[in-house]
Amino acid sequence: MKPINDTFLRALKREQTEYTPLWLMRQAGRYLPEYNATRARLGSFMGLAQCPAAACEVTLQPVERFGLDAAILFSDILTVPDAMGLGLSFVAGEGPKFASPVQDEEAVSRLFVPDPADKLRYVTDAVVEIRRALNNQVPLIGFSGSPFTLACYMVEGGSSKDFSTIKKMMYTRPDLLHRILEVNAQAVTAYLNAQIEAGAQAVQIFDTWGGALSDRSFQEFSLKYMKQIVDGLIKEHDGEKVPSIVFTKGGGNWLEGMAASGADCVGVDWSVNLSKARQRVQDKVALQGNMDPMVLFADEETIRREARKVLDDFGPVGAGGHVFNLGHGISQFTNPDAVKILVDEVHSYSKQLHARDE
Repeated sequence: MKPINDTFLRALKREQTEYTPLWLMRQAGRYLPEYNATRARLGSFMGLAQCPAAACEVTLQPVERFGLDAAILFSDILTVPDAMGLGLSFVAGEGPKFASPVQDEEAVSRLFVPDPADKLRYVTDAVVEIRRALNNQVPLIGFSGSPFTLACYMVEGGSSKDFSTIKKMMYTRPDLLHRILEVNAQAVTAYLNAQIEAGAQAVQIFDTWGGALSDRSFQEFSLKYMKQIVDGLIKEHDGEKVPSIVFTKGGGNWLEGMAASGADCVGVDWSVNLSKARQRVQDKVALQGNMDPMVLFADEETIRREARKVLDDFGPVGAGGHVFNLGHGISQFTNPDAVKILVDEVHSYSKQLHARDE
């Protein structure tokens, strides 16, 4: 059954829309006072993420406040390696930590593909609850981290500035890294398909750290496994196509490869010119992006001007398919009023562009 507002889904399928749809990466988060109140009530980030009712509550908060064109499941990319038993925790001021990093043959041999119906049931339960609460008003996006991005955290044991541990493995024991990535790809495929079966109407693969790789390494250790996931995804559910999005932060060098991955849409960060990106992918896929999140710290006039620039950069709408988004996640220090201005400008200005291009 199509959502009442299915503009986002139609844009992903490169169908004609009345305006350019908009959602924001990390749209449910610490910049919203209502999110902070819910998180404080649950006591921790994982306490919030693992409570389907609370995850549903915060997923809907930005949709209700701003009139966005899609909701995205509130969760974390590290739920998958956590379900593998690596002992995920979040340390204040330091970010995620794994108690058992995967750095040798023995640790790699213990990896397994978690059953989404078991260790990740809280995620699919949240999807079911969110779909019910949305009441078919807008689509719900499911997501996961890419195999390489997950491997970065799993091998490093947490966040890293230079990824020296995983890169050392990549050059000295590529066989170990490929084994990690193979397990991750199978796990992510099963995880995303479980989200689709629970009600997610589109899915995104977040390749946050693929941009840290050389060209050859990106092809071998990141893009290869994202293609494998896209190939294994459920393409239709409940009689409707389930579009997929791949997004590599810093991935401007590889747009053609990502466009050939089988995904319906390629997300781009703010370093890429949208019109040139569109030429490079030859309108074979939709594009998502790509305003610099820091624009939201500017005054209203600047926010509106920069939003129009992104829309103008994409060019004549035609059958190109454009989903407006930030070039990466929204900052926790963003004023919610700035988001309201952005949504208003994207919707109102793009309506003029779409009417002109009909």
